[in-house]
Amino acid sequence: MTSGTGTAPSALGPDLVRWMSGQRWFANSDEAPALTRLGSFPLPPGDARSVETLLVLDSSPGAAALYQVPVVHRPHDDGDRVPIAADRDGVVLDGPRDLAYVAALLRLVLGGGSAQGDTVRAEGRPLGWEGPVPRIVSARVLSGEQSNTSIIIETARDDGPAPAVIVKVFRALHHGENPDVVLQSAIAAAGSQRVPRTYGALLGEWPDRGRPGGRATGHLAVAQEFLADTEDAWRVTLAAARTGADFRGPARDLGAATAEVHRVLAEALPTTDADGRAKDAVLASMRGRAGQAAAAVPSLRTRTGDIDAVLSAAAADEWPRFQRIHGDLHLGQVLLVPGRGWVLLDFEGEPLRPMDERNEPDSPLRDVAGMLRSFDYVAGTLELEGGDVARARAGADAARAAFLEGYATGLGEPIEAHARLLAAFELDKALYECVYEVRNRPDWLPIPERAVHRLLEVAA
Repeated sequence: MTSGTGTAPSALGPDLVRWMSGQRWFANSDEAPALTRLGSFPLPPGDARSVETLLVLDSSPGAAALYQVPVVHRPHDDGDRVPIAADRDGVVLDGPRDLAYVAALLRLVLGGGSAQGDTVRAEGRPLGWEGPVPRIVSARVLSGEQSNTSIIIETARDDGPAPAVIVKVFRALHHGENPDVVLQSAIAAAGSQRVPRTYGALLGEWPDRGRPGGRATGHLAVAQEFLADTEDAWRVTLAAARTGADFRGPARDLGAATAEVHRVLAEALPTTDADGRAKDAVLASMRGRAGQAAAAVPSLRTRTGDIDAVLSAAAADEWPRFQRIHGDLHLGQVLLVPGRGWVLLDFEGEPLRPMDERNEPDSPLRDVAGMLRSFDYVAGTLELEGGDVARARAGADAARAAFLEGYATGLGEPIEAHARLLAAFELDKALYECVYEVRNRPDWLPIPERAVHRLLEVAA
């Protein structure tokens, strides 16, 4: 996000404002957001079409953000898709859905080079791609995403097939390196198969008078290995729970995969001691979420003392070193890849947190707690569906225990010394879920609400 610009942003056309307001990645719900064009940079289109990427500033109070909006300009008689806006020369199309943009972006990301605009500059940085940039056979936008736009690209080379690539275009921009790029490329570079390979990234620079030097930099896009014919761990786990299948083996393997990722990150990137200041910051954040949950959920208002007792016990616990972590780990962020096992995805962290916070070292137990809560959500989902509650709970408990066993084995050390801290992180996650469900899915509130009470009873 940018707090201000060094140049005067220009007005955005009403058609484009209306289109942006209807996109899932656009966070502002105002009917008339205050949108202006901060700047843009062109991309060599490879044909007669004009391709550019706009940076659009939303300066609405309480919703300030900077968005990336790639577009393709065409004459009126050259369009076969519904335009998102009109201009004096014809129509404007959403870039990720046009091959001219996709081809130009892929060349820049995998081949390197730069693109210079009026106030904005972009630089392609090949990371793991080898050889020339491949030809595009086909491209399609992945549906269902909320915060980014991902393009799945089938490619080919003159000497034979090339790997499929997924290019993630970051819609909301922030100053600072995106952890999805930094962490996954570090893990892949270490030889781990627990993340998709990273092929390249696009780094941008734009005006921001709120920063020293008046400029901000951040990632605009990343190209990674696309893993086809896979299922995410949420669907796999839920299917097993519905049939009563024993999921302890897969859960144990998932724990080991998570430990491998944590171990590689601790070796590849800086770690820090969990000193008093770091502990105080984490616990203050937890207490803040506890207050929000108590305000939102009536049954928790009498449990504030019990919640604080769990957090106070964690303060006296032994804390592992802080390191880079996934930050938003759950079953939906993991794929089961044939012949490869579990593969972790989407290392951006919680999208609503500022980028500088997401790039700070944190406790690896936050990821562990997130996965434990995800197993609990499987059992809770079966309860909401009217399934066998006792069987669902027993299956979730067995999977949670197996996950912890696999994690400790993969890490090479027991985690019993951190039991009270892990309990605090799990409680904190459940409290966060309560607030989320109240605001977004009230019918799902019973899952985290019951979990909070259950966790407090275990800790008593």
